[in-house]
Amino acid sequence: MADNFVLYLDECGDQNLSSFDPQFPIFTLCGVVVSEEQDKLLADRINSLKRDIWNNTNIILHSRDIRKCQNGFEVLFDLEVKKRFLESVNAILGDDIYIIICCAILKEPYIRQYGKLNDVYGLSLSYIMERVVFYLDSVGKDNIELRTVIERRGKKEDKSLLNYYNQLLDRGTYWVNGERMRRYFKRLDMRWKSENIVGLQVADLVAYPITRHVLNPNGVNLAYDVLKKNIYQVDGKMYGMKIFPKE
Repeated sequence: MADNFVLYLDECGDQNLSSFDPQFPIFTLCGVVVSEEQDKLLADRINSLKRDIWNNTNIILHSRDIRKCQNGFEVLFDLEVKKRFLESVNAILGDDIYIIICCAILKEPYIRQYGKLNDVYGLSLSYIMERVVFYLDSVGKDNIELRTVIERRGKKEDKSLLNYYNQLLDRGTYWVNGERMRRYFKRLDMRWKSENIVGLQVADLVAYPITRHVLNPNGVNLAYDVLKKNIYQVDGKMYGMKIFPKE
């Protein structure tokens, strides 16, 4: 019987290199890797939090809406409710039941070195899939199957993503060949935000503080401090966070 894992992918910022906000010149693709057993636990804990605050599980956790207290998160204007909510979120994100593997593209140095024509999404995906292979190798089990789940973004974008994914399974990367990729990557699911997939919401929640940390590593970032221990590490080296390019 296979040991099943799930990779949830979400992004922070957009991949547009032609025009972008100079105050937010970054694109981050963030992956959350979790065993199916722990995935159920993660979903139970997030849904328990939702029931505590909203008395149901219908609301979809979205980092931007939480920060702005909008689209259902107006309850967070109540500071006591907000404190309870954030403490619960941090307790969940700080638990070691998942692994983070992410890639942040710094747009300004990237454009100076490589121009505006390359697709930073494909580059980020290749890094994440490569490092996911390294992580699953380290799990040390012979029969691991991985399902990749990503939020649908639009017909054109979804087709482009599928092409990148299939190319990586076919050709691999410099460090991981296609055969090794195919050993783990068995299925790609594209899901709508409205489907309320908890793993995608967790990927969204960790992507923003990681992005803020990359932009301002010395700034106060309590959410990053909570989750950073879950970023994939090898012998103390941060293997699960690629910042590209390094000037």
